[in-house]
Amino acid sequence: MVALSATCADVHLRIDPSILYFGTPVVLVTTRNRDGSTNIGPMSSAWALGDTVVLGWSTDSQTAVNLERERECVVNLPSADLHQAVEALAPLTGRDPVPADKTAKFRYEPDKFAAAGFTSQPSDRVAVPRIAQCQLQLEAKVSAIHVPVDPEGGFWIVETHVERVHAHPDIVKAGTDHIDPARWNPLLYVFRHYFGTGDELGRSFRAED
Repeated sequence: MVALSATCADVHLRIDPSILYFGTPVVLVTTRNRDGSTNIGPMSSAWALGDTVVLGWSTDSQTAVNLERERECVVNLPSADLHQAVEALAPLTGRDPVPADKTAKFRYEPDKFAAAGFTSQPSDRVAVPRIAQCQLQLEAKVSAIHVPVDPEGGFWIVETHVERVHAHPDIVKAGTDHIDPARWNPLLYVFRHYFGTGDELGRSFRAED
């Protein structure tokens, strides 16, 4: 084990980063719009505990509106090789008209499957489809939506319960129900840059450096 200097704390810099995406998986959440079409919401504010997946959403997003109304979704996890398709979705929104605070960087797109080159795949337990190109897909139903005490907070915390998990055979340990971490290379979002489990793959259009 490498010995740490007693003064190592002295070398840290006090910084004020604009965002705290310190390294989380990219998630593509499919939800159903009011007209029955499908929205794809890319995000990186998701974490799992047992059969619960918690999602953080901006209140002005189409995904948040759909989750509140439909109470179900699919949490699709793209692999690192899909980073360009994910970035194609990044500047798009399913809200029409586009919210005022997004007009400078986002545009309305009703068909996000076509925009990203993705294929729709039917689900088993929910009405909304899965994304066929994503090797790991979690069908889920909303169990709770937590609204911040501060109405200006702008975010909802959405708890979902996973009803069914789909995994491509390439990432499953043969004869088991376990994901093989040596073969599963999730796309990670690190301070608005895309990584797999190796070298950087690209950068988000919102990256500031």
